[in-house]
Amino acid sequence: MGVVYTADVVSEGDGRNGRVRSSDGVLELGLAAPKEVGGPGGSTNPEQLFAAGYAACFHSALRLSAREARVVLTEDTVSARVHLERGESGYSISADLVVGLPGVPEEVARSLVDQAHGRCPYSKAVRDGIRVGITLVS
Repeated sequence: MGVVYTADVVSEGDGRNGRVRSSDGVLELGLAAPKEVGGPGGSTNPEQLFAAGYAACFHSALRLSAREARVVLTEDTVSARVHLERGESGYSISADLVVGLPGVPEEVARSLVDQAHGRCPYSKAVRDGIRVGITLVS
């Protein structure tokens, strides 16, 4: 399999309290550690950026699964919650996805979610590396 796209982003300054910038200039953000971990807050952080990417990627995979199954989705949503956790060995992350598929029968919805989780590049990347919970809501 060949590379079809590469996101090229550099972090400058003080990591969680620095800046990130993409090579194409589309993304340029200041970062601030959340107040909950002793930072100043008031700006985005790596966990929010990861959650945004995971939610969007999973949603695309879900939509593709629905198209293939000839299921029409309306008002569907995917929310990602990325948790920064502290344990004996330091910090780690986990994620919870909340998938809203109003009007889709539960058995069909569960099948679509399972298919999306199997094909989403973010899900594949974190499989066996972090805990990912998925909740289906109507």
